[in-house]
Amino acid sequence: MQGELFAPEPLEVSELSRYLRKLLEGDAALQDLWVRGEISNLSRPTSGHIYFTLKDEQAALRCVIWRAQAARLRGSLQNGLRVEAHGAISLYERDGTYQFYVNSVRLSGEGLLYQEFMLLKARLEAEGLFDAERKRPLPPAPRRIGIVTSPTGAALQDMLNTLRQRNPLLHVLIAPCAVQGSEAPPQIVAALRRLNRLSPPVDVIVVARGGGSLEDLWAFNDERVVRAIAESRVPVISGVGHETDFTLSDFAADLRAPTPTGAAVLAAPDVGELLDLLRRLDARLREAVGYALEQRQRHLERLTLRLERLSPRRFIYNEQQRLDAQQQRLRRATLNTLRACRAQQNSLHARLSALNPLAVLQRGYALVTLTDGRIVRSAQQVAPGTQLNIRLAEGKLSALVQPASEEKRP
Repeated sequence: MQGELFAPEPLEVSELSRYLRKLLEGDAALQDLWVRGEISNLSRPTSGHIYFTLKDEQAALRCVIWRAQAARLRGSLQNGLRVEAHGAISLYERDGTYQFYVNSVRLSGEGLLYQEFMLLKARLEAEGLFDAERKRPLPPAPRRIGIVTSPTGAALQDMLNTLRQRNPLLHVLIAPCAVQGSEAPPQIVAALRRLNRLSPPVDVIVVARGGGSLEDLWAFNDERVVRAIAESRVPVISGVGHETDFTLSDFAADLRAPTPTGAAVLAAPDVGELLDLLRRLDARLREAVGYALEQRQRHLERLTLRLERLSPRRFIYNEQQRLDAQQQRLRRATLNTLRACRAQQNSLHARLSALNPLAVLQRGYALVTLTDGRIVRSAQQVAPGTQLNIRLAEGKLSALVQPASEEKRP
């Protein structure tokens, strides 16, 4: 009875499941591990997730790859394929089962090669063989292109077709070599060196082969090949494998292409595109020249105006204009003076006419003078017998003064 009274409280199933999930997810060893096995029960529902079982002779492990990770997988998963999967262990609470949540898959046997790849990459990278400062730009308009590849591979025909379509005037030189197997690395190195010794030299070299497994592409991870690419005097484009394949040759080359065809596209600018570029540059040049000429013309006009303002001729023209204005002012002043003088003359003439004794004579008066010219203004000035000169309005008379009779008073 005592044991029953103090027994631990029972857990809900969901509580136990959450507890076990936390235990699994809290174990660091279970959150970063590689598991090797054979794929079975592969399922790809419309959700995009991948479900399969990883098994060996004695056990099986349920696996899940979420859609985001599935989209980044290289190659295609198939039942019966032996692989190495990387991921983490956790509990699927609904079914109460543990699952392996996979984020990366590689073919079994690639693990050792991949480790060797990473070690060699780190060593060559430390030497500066992959530094961006070593990369050289490709020639904008190459005339001679060298290709290092297998003469019987489909990759070569794809590249030749692409080069002919883009630029039929290119001179293509092929340095044939093996691209797979133990004999491939020395042949690739020899082909690179042959192209580097050509005279006249090629403008760019393409090192290429089609896709394959890590073992198939291993020749392009060979240290001899990588160093030969880095030492090439001619810029090198690497077009090895598919877009998701990376080799050490890609890092050593001046430029990596996703495929051999992509390498041909990068090596040879399209003639049509070059013509379009030439037309655009011609239009820009014409526009720039026209604009420059227009600016020079405006500058010349401004200088011409400044020169005209500073020219002695302009000073002379200004002085001539000032002289013309002075002459007009003098002419107007002279005319005004003449008018004033004429008006004054007329006024004086009128006054003189008004005071002229002859004008008085016109009204019937006479001017009486003595013989010595003195004007007779009073009768007391003369005596009987005095000779007088009388000036009439018309003519002159002489008179002799006679005694005047006394006026009779009424």
